[in-house]
Parts: sequence; C-alpha cells; structure tokens
Amino acid sequence: MTVQAEAPSGHALHAQGVRRSFGSVQAVINASLTLTPGTVTALIGPNGCGKTTLMLMLAGLLRPDGGTVEVLGHDPVTAGAVARRGIGWMPDVLGMWDSLTCAETLETFGRAYGLPRNEATERAFAMLEKVHLADLAAQPARVLSRGQKQRLSLARALMGDPAVLILDEPASGLDPRSRIELRDLVRALASEGRAVLISSHVLSELDEMVDEAVFMSRGVTLGESADAEVARARARWRVTALPGHDVHAALSQAARDWSPVEGADASVAVVHVADADDAADLLASLVGQGIRISAFGPVGSALEQAYLTIEQERR
Repeated sequence: MTVQAEAPSGHALHAQGVRRSFGSVQAVINASLTLTPGTVTALIGPNGCGKTTLMLMLAGLLRPDGGTVEVLGHDPVTAGAVARRGIGWMPDVLGMWDSLTCAETLETFGRAYGLPRNEATERAFAMLEKVHLADLAAQPARVLSRGQKQRLSLARALMGDPAVLILDEPASGLDPRSRIELRDLVRALASEGRAVLISSHVLSELDEMVDEAVFMSRGVTLGESADAEVARARARWRVTALPGHDVHAALSQAARDWSPVEGADASVAVVHVADADDAADLLASLVGQGIRISAFGPVGSALEQAYLTIEQERR
C-alpha cells in the first residue's frame, strides 16, 4: 500500500480558526488542530460540541464559514478534488445502496477515486480481507449487522489509499473482539505513515490507541490547557502494597507528591511521577525499603480523567 506524500510543512492536515454556523446555531466557533503523518489523534468532546461538523469540514464535505484547512498542502475549498484524494472519510453511519453487494460497494468507490476496473476489484477484496469481511463479499450490504457495517465503512474509507483518515465513532456497534481488532488496525495504518483522526466516546479505548488528543467543548478546541490536563492525568500512578506495608510513610520519607485513596488504608496511595523513568526509580526505591508492592501503574484512563476535569471546569 502506497501512502501519498506529505505536505512540504510536514503536516498531513492543518486547520486554523475554523468556524461554521447553521443559521443562528454556531456549531463550530474556533477550531484548530494539526495531524502529523504516522500518528493517531483523538478528537474528544461531549455530544453537540461540534466534532462531526468539524470532521466534515476537514474531510472537504462541508465548507467552513471562516478559517483555513489544508490537506497535504491543499485547501479542500479551492482545490477540492486534489485535497479529497488524500482523505479517507468514515462517517458514523455507513449509508449504502441496497442493491449493491459489499464488494460492489467498494468497487464503486474505487472507480470514483479513478482506479481502473480491475484494480478497483482487486483492491475491494483486499480491503474486505483487511477488515475481516471477505466471506461476505457477495452479500448485499443491507444484511450486515451494525458492527459489520462499521467495518465495511472503514474499508470504504481506505479504497483511495488515503494519507489522512478521518474516523467518526468507528467502534460504534462493534463487539469486544472487533474493538481490539480495530485498535490494532488503526495503529497499523498509522505505522504505514498515515495520519489518523478518530472520535469516540469510549475514552479508555482511545487511551490505548492514540498518540495525541484534541479536546473540544462548545464549538472550540481547547489547545494547551487540555494538553496540560492530560499530562497531569498521565502523571498520576496508583501504588498498592500487601496489607501491613505503610506506603504512605515510605512516600513521605522520599518527599514524593502523593495522596491517600479514599476508603483504603496506608498500603495504597496515588503518587505523581514525572515520566516512566521516574516511575521505575520510585518502584525500585520502594522495593529497596522492603515495601512489597502488588500493583503499580497509571490511575485509569488519562483521557477520561482529563475529559471529566475539563467538563467540570467549563460548567
């Protein structure tokens, strides 16, 4: 699979100050983000905050009222055909032609991207295999389950061999096994050099999938303040020792920034670490003091914690 070249700036996609209204409703007020080749970026925010509207503008399917969008150095408004050739768009609902099979659906999109008929057919079957739908190639798309339609939609987004993938709630309707496969597939697509933007309400899954996160609230992307909140959340690690071992005293003696866990005794605490090396040093120090540690790791989902804190602050 050949990924298209990135823009001279080194960015696959860059948006600055984008806005869009529908009559008196301001759906997107001020949104900015940058996607880098080889990375997965999460777009996070509550329902109604403007995520889908922003994604439609980034995909070149909706004209912004203001601001700029560049895809591989091209403006989707003034150079729509060129820009859209670099984009794979997966909406949250498949949309389909009832009379077409899964293979025919993909072949049609391949032809729309300018692929010769034989190449479109070959690529359609390759994409069906990639998303584990090859055995349903001859079935009409209307008979697919919700999760299968999501996988077909992802295959459709890949038909043009895009450098930028924009995925709106791709895990919706997927069973646990399919969610794991999706996570692995998204990481593999990024490793091929693609820039992936993905929205989802399942933040714990995004934590395991993404490199960066863009938070959005009330039509505005939050930028550095949200980045700082994610960093703070990722710095919180929970340390649990066997009963009878005083983690609180050991952390205080080491002059660490820590806090007790509500409802737990002195064998459990939450401690702030600078990075993975600092965490490793702390663990070695505690073990060296004779503290028998049974569990040590980040406190839950950093994206989830950051999201809850940000939303609480903006109420």
